[in-house]
Amino acid sequence: MTSYFVTATGTDIGKTFVAVGLIRHWRASGRAVDALKPVVTGFDPANAEASDPGVLLAALGRPVALTEVERISPWRFAAPQSPDMAARREGRALDFDALVQFCRRAAAGHQGTLLIEGIGGAMVPLDDRRTVLDWMAALNIPLVLVAGSYLGSLSHTLTGLDAIAHRELKLKAIVVNETPDSTVPLGDTMDTLRKFAGSTPVVAMPRLPAADAGHLAFGEIGALL
Repeated sequence: MTSYFVTATGTDIGKTFVAVGLIRHWRASGRAVDALKPVVTGFDPANAEASDPGVLLAALGRPVALTEVERISPWRFAAPQSPDMAARREGRALDFDALVQFCRRAAAGHQGTLLIEGIGGAMVPLDDRRTVLDWMAALNIPLVLVAGSYLGSLSHTLTGLDAIAHRELKLKAIVVNETPDSTVPLGDTMDTLRKFAGSTPVVAMPRLPAADAGHLAFGEIGALL
């Protein structure tokens, strides 16, 4: 069993895109893989196929049925906000200890590779005291950090790297998703990040249509994990 946590520098950066690409790449090569999206906000049961858990299930070759969504995403909230805010709107609170135990049990019971996709960026609040970074630290499994190439991404990414290093977590790769219509060329972002990333590989992910999920970039990332 091998587990990895996919996090990002912010929301809508491309965590699910990267996770789906890795799932398809590994499945095509015969590697056993499963995925979890334990916490999801902005979830509409009537449009489950378009949700992050729905997209992950499709990549896994699993039906987008309620039982399957519940299996990989136990904490689902309707409001498209941070988990602490979305839970509060429903008179609920996310049980951090239960979240950690859920992930640990899933990792212990899986014989192949398990991807755990976080929510939002690395510092998104889960409850009144804990963030995604606290979740990652509690699990203490290798990380994949997904970043963008938009103006300002360098600061966001380096801040994330500093937070991860401060917790002494293992970062396996930084994946830079090309931001559509960015004023900053992807190559320039890559060049600068590599100067600060030390020994951590930095992989470019040019914008690709869904049909190209087996692109060489996913093979490069997959080979690092």
